[in-house]
Amino acid sequence: MGKRKPLVLLGYGLAAVTKPLFPLATGVSMVLIARFIDRIGKGIRGAPRDALIADVTPVELRGAAFGLRQSMDTIGAFVGPMLAMLLMAVSNDSFRLVFWVAVIPAFMAVLLIVYGVQEPETPRSGELRRFPIRRAEMSRLNAGFWSLVGLATILTLARFSEAFLLLDAQHVGLAVALVPGVLVIMNLVYAASAYPFGRLSDRMSRRTLLMLGIGFLIAANLVLSIAGTVWQAMAGVVLWGLHMGATQGLLSALVVDAAPADLRGTAFGFYSLITGVSLLAASVVAGWLWTIAGPGATFTAGAIFAAVALIGIAVSAAKRAS
Repeated sequence: MGKRKPLVLLGYGLAAVTKPLFPLATGVSMVLIARFIDRIGKGIRGAPRDALIADVTPVELRGAAFGLRQSMDTIGAFVGPMLAMLLMAVSNDSFRLVFWVAVIPAFMAVLLIVYGVQEPETPRSGELRRFPIRRAEMSRLNAGFWSLVGLATILTLARFSEAFLLLDAQHVGLAVALVPGVLVIMNLVYAASAYPFGRLSDRMSRRTLLMLGIGFLIAANLVLSIAGTVWQAMAGVVLWGLHMGATQGLLSALVVDAAPADLRGTAFGFYSLITGVSLLAASVVAGWLWTIAGPGATFTAGAIFAAVALIGIAVSAAKRAS
């Protein structure tokens, strides 16, 4: 077995073994412990999973593979809650039943990894492999990789938490009971567009396609900044979903393009860490702007950050051409 599949299995295994803790929980402390372990599992599996996808995918299908992964992940993000609501409705609000049913796909994921995923064999040298986060190894992540991380960081500052989409929908008058539907719409657009954009990225310049995706984000932020009706807000939400579909799988493919094959896991780990911290910072700033100046200022700031990212790509492309 290679070095990535065990980590992916560990990550999903932690998620699987913690699922039964939720319906068995008798207090808040057990729920918090289960949630904490579940998030550790998510952190463990993310980078090696994406590196494994790159390992098993032909180069000419890399964009499509990451687009499909984003699409399937997003489908799960909204189908799961919808099924949970259906089960709550037919079971007289038995949340313990919902959590027991959630155990099934968790263990199916583990079985699929064990029996359905074959990691390519990697050549083994006789020497003990050192921990990769060392100066000598880090120097192999070149300027192209770090510039991509910097670009993704700026872009993350422009697409703060999707919770602000819910707040904006409520702000323009959408009924509270319908507000969760905002995320359903956004994720539907995201899931439907991620794979087609991924396939397209295998046939054209990925940086050009990334610029198009950033254009969607600028448009989404501008529409949301001036939205005064529910329909205008929904238009912004659709554009936001298109941006996610056009960029998230594409950025993963670009990380693979920029990193050495044996450091893909390390590259994805750094990428996820830095962009995750940026998303937290962006959401804090967005909340502050919302409080002191309202939604218009929040989304306008997002559009400005997205425009900075777009200019950065254009300048980088110009330098490559010269």
